[in-house]
Amino acid sequence: MAIKVLVYDDNEALRASIGALIEAEDDLEMVAAMSNAETVETDLQQLRPDVVLMDIDMPVVDGVAAVSRIRKTDAKLPVVMLTIFDDTDNIFNAICAGASGYLLKQHVTTELAGAVRTVMAGGAPMTGSVARKVLAMVPKAAAKEQETSRLSERETAILQLLVNGFSYKMMAAELGVTIDTIRFHIKKIYDKLHVHSAAGAVSRAIRDKLV
Repeated sequence: MAIKVLVYDDNEALRASIGALIEAEDDLEMVAAMSNAETVETDLQQLRPDVVLMDIDMPVVDGVAAVSRIRKTDAKLPVVMLTIFDDTDNIFNAICAGASGYLLKQHVTTELAGAVRTVMAGGAPMTGSVARKVLAMVPKAAAKEQETSRLSERETAILQLLVNGFSYKMMAAELGVTIDTIRFHIKKIYDKLHVHSAAGAVSRAIRDKLV
């Protein structure tokens, strides 16, 4: 049975080229080619693709936002970004949104069919230059996470009190400091844990066993 491919790209000529490449392969079938991803949820429900090829720079709904929307309804559907952009921000945003692979359009003729087969087999196809940038991101991201999530002894104590349901006033009394000092430490805790509320901090503390 042929692998069903759904394409999103606002360039009509490129959609036609991608369609020709797909139809030239015996094991691939293009079920549709859309100019934007505004109706992506409905498209997936009606067309039931096996793989989605997604442009990043599109009108109405861009590719990164579209991937995020797909992931809310289908966590496993392979989505390969197909784009002219190979800058770090676009790569990072697409992967964080849930992209399964990342191909540059200038290599579409030689890499597209193989990428579809690779992602269907559970792989993560990437143009060589993109793969190198992704590998370079990994140690930096890990180092940043380690640095920003390391709580001081005082911050850990305050986080424990937060988990225990203490108010700022109760924390100040418990630790013998001012409420302003508590607020200062709470802000530092939020920044290090990448959260924006007490509920977020408590959730992260429990999930990651920080206290």
